[in-house]
Amino acid sequence: MYRNANCGELTEASAGKKVTLAGWVQKRRDLGGVIFIDLRDRSGFVQIVFNPQVDQEAWKKGDKLRSEYCVTVTGEVVKRDPEAVNEKIKTGTIEVMISEITLLNKSKTPPFPIEDGIEASEDIRLKYRYLDLRRPEMLETFKLRNKITHTLRDFLDEKDFMDIETPILTKSTPEGARDYLVPSRVHPGEFYALPQSPQLFKQLLMASGIEKYYQIARCFRDEDLRADRQPEFTQVDMEMSFFEVDKFQAMVEEMIVRVMKDVKGIDIPRPFKRLTYAEAIDFYGSDKPDTRFDMNLIDLTDIAADSTLKVFKEVQEKGGLVKAINAKGVASQFSRKQVDEDLRAVVSPYGAKGLAWLKVEEGGMKGPIAKFFDDALNARIIERTNAEPGDLLLFVADKKKIVADSLGALRLHLGKLLGLIDKSAFNFLWVTHFPLLSYSEEEHRFVAEHHPFTMPVLEDLERIESDPGSVRAQSFDMVLNGFELGSGSERISNHDLQEKMFKVLGFTKERAEKQFGFLLDAFDYGVPPHGGMALGIDRIVMLLAGRSSLRDTIAFPKTASASDLLTKAPSEVGLAQLSELHLDVATILK
Repeated sequence: MYRNANCGELTEASAGKKVTLAGWVQKRRDLGGVIFIDLRDRSGFVQIVFNPQVDQEAWKKGDKLRSEYCVTVTGEVVKRDPEAVNEKIKTGTIEVMISEITLLNKSKTPPFPIEDGIEASEDIRLKYRYLDLRRPEMLETFKLRNKITHTLRDFLDEKDFMDIETPILTKSTPEGARDYLVPSRVHPGEFYALPQSPQLFKQLLMASGIEKYYQIARCFRDEDLRADRQPEFTQVDMEMSFFEVDKFQAMVEEMIVRVMKDVKGIDIPRPFKRLTYAEAIDFYGSDKPDTRFDMNLIDLTDIAADSTLKVFKEVQEKGGLVKAINAKGVASQFSRKQVDEDLRAVVSPYGAKGLAWLKVEEGGMKGPIAKFFDDALNARIIERTNAEPGDLLLFVADKKKIVADSLGALRLHLGKLLGLIDKSAFNFLWVTHFPLLSYSEEEHRFVAEHHPFTMPVLEDLERIESDPGSVRAQSFDMVLNGFELGSGSERISNHDLQEKMFKVLGFTKERAEKQFGFLLDAFDYGVPPHGGMALGIDRIVMLLAGRSSLRDTIAFPKTASASDLLTKAPSEVGLAQLSELHLDVATILK
């Protein structure tokens, strides 16, 4: 028998009992011939003691133990002396006096300590991921992840959703990120694609009469990576027939509230706050705003146009915007150099040509642009921005998107820099009515903002061909603390409307039939109205666990270059394998 108890679950009630434990050596201390070891398993730590007066043979074996040796031990649980109690660990009031030990496996010296708060580089941690996952904070993250998915499954099962798997090898379709392609051996020159999402199949399941579907789905996108993006990721995917947006959103809110209560013990109020896409951009400069702190974008275009500042007037005349944010009470914290260099560096990557500023003082304004505003304009600015002496006003004047992106980024930067964000808060909200389409300067055509199967707002439908950019979508995102958790929408379920959508996106009828003919055919057989959404489980875990990277929530993640440092994937394959797949080996190896 390897064990009959878990290390972290022993309590004072266990005192006097003989237990067998199994785990890894965390720390070893030799105090005057008595050896103390912290033994660790998945449940936590307990101190075990090798005393030559208790068992000489066990003590000799214990003396040879080193970090990360894997052992099984037997001994009696005893209460510690009051002065020896360790209040930092759950088992700190007891210890186990060892009488038997079996060494299961030795260990090399690990490349980094198996403990929290290590300074090892991420590359080293990923190379030795099986050791990194032993660390308590990593183990706790995956316990939390397991609890989240368990709660999601239980909830959706209660709501009569059916868990159905969809294909991993599927058809490559456009209008998304790059596909990962898989060459077919039995169909020379043809390829499968790994699914970017189960989108088409879940719509087909609605055509099949399933009515309520869900899946903890693995998805694949060949994108440039960053801290909150991975080439393969997991989402809870949901779709339902006879779809009504408000009722569906209420159900998803109920599900998230259940997760927060079960996993974090936090009661989240409902209903969640709602903003339209236009409001989110207008107020926060972002379609995924962090609402844990105030500091809205304020439109000053009309006031700025009355100033003598040439840049402001020209922007207004060209249809641009002049907006500002008010950093309350911090004017004295920023020198002219800090504003002109440090804060300007925050907005410049987003296309802002400059960052104008004013400091509010008793009786007036101070700053490089103060001379362009008379007392009457100053009074209007103060009233519009709710400014008081000591406030710092920061302006960007440019095209609408540049203003939103620049000030949105500056708002977040100041929120973090000034400690305005309540890190214990979880602010959920819905952002609704995104644009259906956006114009791609690269492709010189309109592309789907979400995907080509999103239902337009019916009152905008008449403009879908004459003014595509003005059409809103019946779509919605769930946002938490400045991160998009997932997107959803009502779907197109009508053959003619779907064809019209493809046409607006630049598809010929022949190309639409070739790429999506199976879906269009399904729409000819009484498909019910339907819709749904997908929530990113990796990102939910990241936020609830307080991690800063998705890589800390995925057991075996990829680096920013999509490499697996543990297995050395991707890797070369033999010429025979390539030949079997009918690939032009010479071309590939150039």
